[in-house]
Amino acid sequence: MNEVVLIVDDDTSVLRTVSKLLQKAGYATETAETGKEAIEKISERFYDVVLIDFRLPDMDGINLLEKISDHLISSVKIMITGFPSLDLGVKALDMGINAYVVKPVSPSDLLSLISEKLMSKKS
Repeated sequence: MNEVVLIVDDDTSVLRTVSKLLQKAGYATETAETGKEAIEKISERFYDVVLIDFRLPDMDGINLLEKISDHLISSVKIMITGFPSLDLGVKALDMGINAYVVKPVSPSDLLSLISEKLMSKKS
């Protein structure tokens, strides 16, 4: 597996935990703690999967998606939030998000979701 995952979350413990989980499953990972850092990374390279926390210190996940959507046309985009709402879910789906997940998400569910979304992108 050579897929690269960008994890965007302002919680360093979440970044560390999810990064370790994905690396054990064979993914390469990079992290960003702010929307600005995510934008910089996404403009420099391709990511197979981008995990986006909705609440970031400098912008929300919807704003981030608006700024980076042109760079992520063939990437799997998954929004993760601890503050779910129907309105947010609809906006995220309208922005081309591939999945909308509510925290806490189990490690096995997250791995299954990523794998499933990558497979559907390839077919």
